[in-house]
Amino acid sequence: MGLGGGTWQRLTAVVLVMVVAAGCTGQGEGAGGGNDEDLLRNHDWTQMPGTTARNDILQVSALDWHIVEQDSSGGQPNPPLNLAGPHLRSDGDFTVTARMSGVGDDDGDSWLRLYGRVPVIYDEWRQERPSLRVGVTADGQVKVQIWDGEGDEPATSKDFDCGCSGTVTLAVSSIGDAFRVKADGRRLGTVQDPGVFAEGTVWFGLEADAGEDERREGWRLTQLIARAESGDSLRVINAPQLRQKQSDDSLRARAAHVGRPFDVGAALAENPLLTDSRYRALAGSQFSMLTPENAFKPQFLHPRRDVYDFRDADLLVRFARANDMKVHAHTLVWHEALPNWMREADDPEEVRRTMLRHIATVAGHFKGKVAEWDVVNEPMSDDEKSYTNGDLGLRSEQSPWFEAMGEEYIDEAFRAAHRADPKARLFLNEYGVEEEGERWDALYDLVKRLKERGVPIDGVGFQNHEYAPGDRIDPETFRSHVRDLAELGVQARVSEMDVAVGEDEEDGRQTQADEMAGKLRVCLEEPNCTSFSTWGFTDRYGSTADTEIYPARTADSLPWDAALRPKLAYERLLETFDEA
Repeated sequence: MGLGGGTWQRLTAVVLVMVVAAGCTGQGEGAGGGNDEDLLRNHDWTQMPGTTARNDILQVSALDWHIVEQDSSGGQPNPPLNLAGPHLRSDGDFTVTARMSGVGDDDGDSWLRLYGRVPVIYDEWRQERPSLRVGVTADGQVKVQIWDGEGDEPATSKDFDCGCSGTVTLAVSSIGDAFRVKADGRRLGTVQDPGVFAEGTVWFGLEADAGEDERREGWRLTQLIARAESGDSLRVINAPQLRQKQSDDSLRARAAHVGRPFDVGAALAENPLLTDSRYRALAGSQFSMLTPENAFKPQFLHPRRDVYDFRDADLLVRFARANDMKVHAHTLVWHEALPNWMREADDPEEVRRTMLRHIATVAGHFKGKVAEWDVVNEPMSDDEKSYTNGDLGLRSEQSPWFEAMGEEYIDEAFRAAHRADPKARLFLNEYGVEEEGERWDALYDLVKRLKERGVPIDGVGFQNHEYAPGDRIDPETFRSHVRDLAELGVQARVSEMDVAVGEDEEDGRQTQADEMAGKLRVCLEEPNCTSFSTWGFTDRYGSTADTEIYPARTADSLPWDAALRPKLAYERLLETFDEA
């Protein structure tokens, strides 16, 4: 991050001023400098999650975005940011001025967040990077929080007495290595700056806390202005073009010559897609299909009972359309990645209604925009006893859907998805079913029962996660399962492949390449296998990173390394297409 070793090279300084004033001009109180850049007017804020734009005013509402652990515990905050809107590039000091209305008065907290680097979400875990958060609390204080990129929690948090309420115009100055906070021209104090904006970029986020009243309307941003100070330069950068240059020497170009419809894809994340130009170029040029890594999961787009926000998910769909890619949407029904409110109901009928409403709303929103859905994800149990005690191998633990409806929840989910989007192909997605054993047998029997009951299931996704040597399966075993599904009239796909290899694993990169190429070869040779996708494509953002440390340590599991250089696996995938 360029921020370690205890030596912080400051390339920028931020000035944010907080003033409570009816009728104030909203101009920043910097030491003088360049022209004002109006960031709110004439720039796109329509894709900022949790906001409504009208007449150059943003209404900011509480999204309550959180990321729960895989065991459904915890709730890491996941506040939104304006990926598709303006951000700043500066080579020195600058001022940002923000006027906020409807703050304080015991009505929840109101926040402006400035990110020096955009957070990374590693498949349901958010790594905070350097940022500054400043806001007005429900009791009228000014609070400043600073993340230094070394942990989930703020490295610094400081409250200043202010008595702010109503309309507030911000104001805090940063000189040297300290942010100097002011309100209405009154100096409140200072906060040490660890080099939040050392890379010279600033991304914007807006947040509203619901407080005790979940019906709170939030607050309004009526002005946002940036100004370079002391002769330094500052540029406003708008969102990049989504359309990427295509290449004849790519995976998607090879897939186009297979001789039948066949897609090659990867799971993509919206944060790097909009902020990392090399990631964006590879994503748009190499793949003919994308799977949203997180943006379509319930806790990301349906965070509160009556609140949906599709902005980040829509970004991925727009990117796909701009680059003639299909969208394999993931996922409608799962026992993980659920907002806490989805687990609160005890009444089985209420649980059923929640699931059906969610499917109807989400699949209905994307009707005609996605090619395929993972309707039900990972329905098979992790408890080995469930495969022998009459439970038919289905997951009962931690699944509100099974607890309320039993196996019938799968039937209901597929039928609801078909009603909402009749032309989309509908898949069941599962891990560990590439190998022989009770898990595969139970899944096969489930699919057979679904077909016998007339459930509109089109295919099965084989995740093919290979986290350890014991996960590696002979391609011929995988082939036999693909053929078994063909006999049922069901399609197959490789849906989430990654092959993690350790530094001490001899010929690890060769093994990685062989495993990926072997599964792709089966798919190309079996007519009912429709696509091959990896779970991400670069180790820079790969979900197998070691997230027990800060910053996360990248793994070696995908076709491109952390520097976005192609590995042997990429070359072998190209060769496999050529050999088909």
